[in-house]
Amino acid sequence: MPTHGYQRRDRVGALLRRELSVLVHAAVRDHALPSVSVADVEVTRDLDFAKVWVVALLPGQSHAAIDALNHMAPEFRHQLSRQLRYLRRVPELRFHYDESLDRGERIDKLLREDAQNSS
Repeated sequence: MPTHGYQRRDRVGALLRRELSVLVHAAVRDHALPSVSVADVEVTRDLDFAKVWVVALLPGQSHAAIDALNHMAPEFRHQLSRQLRYLRRVPELRFHYDESLDRGERIDKLLREDAQNSS
């Protein structure tokens, strides 16, 4: 089977990222959750599960935000199923914290300190 540059699961992931960004933003505002934003959505090959990667404005509050979002995941899935009627099934959502920004900031800080110490 030939591979195409942009597979269906990639399109579904991009669609879920757009729609979930709006839903998560509303949940943060309405439920006084720590401020987070959706960074990426990875959908499994069979489209049964979706890993939703989120970034927190304050990394110290990330665990509370992830717990709250995972608790609200069934409600998000229900809302998505009503909004995205052309999807046969909406994947089960699992929220995870994206640590890539934190790692990047830590590496940047170490590089700056090393440059200052070398001078």
